[in-house]
Order: sequence, then C-alpha cells, then structure tokens
Amino acid sequence: MMFALMLLQAAPAGNPILNFLPIILIFGIFYFLLMRPMQKQRKEQQTLLANLQNGQVVTTSGGIIGTIVALSDDTVTLKVKPDNVRLQIARSAVSGLVAEEK
Repeated sequence: MMFALMLLQAAPAGNPILNFLPIILIFGIFYFLLMRPMQKQRKEQQTLLANLQNGQVVTTSGGIIGTIVALSDDTVTLKVKPDNVRLQIARSAVSGLVAEEK
C-alpha cells in the first residue's frame, strides 16, 4: 500500500495547459451557443428601437398592438384600436414591428 502511494506521488503532473483544455473548450462552446446569439439579438433590438417612426404598427412586450403616433427619447405614444385610445409606454417595451396585411 505504501508503495502504491509513493508511485502516485512520484507520477509526473503533465502539461498544465492540457489540464485546462476541457474547461477552455466548455467556455468556447458556451460563448458560441449562448452568449453570441444573445448579443446579436440585443443589438437587433437596439437597432429596432432606434429606428422607430410615426405610423409604424408595433407590438409591446405586454402584447398590446398599436400604431405609433408620437415619439420622444424614452417614450412612445401608441394609438390602440378599436376606440383609438392613446397609451404612453416606455420605448424599451416595444418588442417588434407587426407585419402589414395585404
């Protein structure tokens, strides 16, 4: 038993870079499968919010669909059908544009 412990202690540790290679690969896979698509989606959302214009039909994160009637730096005023109610919401609450029906 003592001989086996001495062999384990005397064994060379190997290259430390090879010991960290699996961890580096896991972080690389994590970045390309999770982080990069989220960054791309966030960038697209920021572009959408920056390019909002009057007359566009949008949907909010709460599911409200309305037409933009006024814009300011951080708020958007929507006209919501059928009673043409005007709602003022945060610009960041706009989640996307509604495709126009033909």
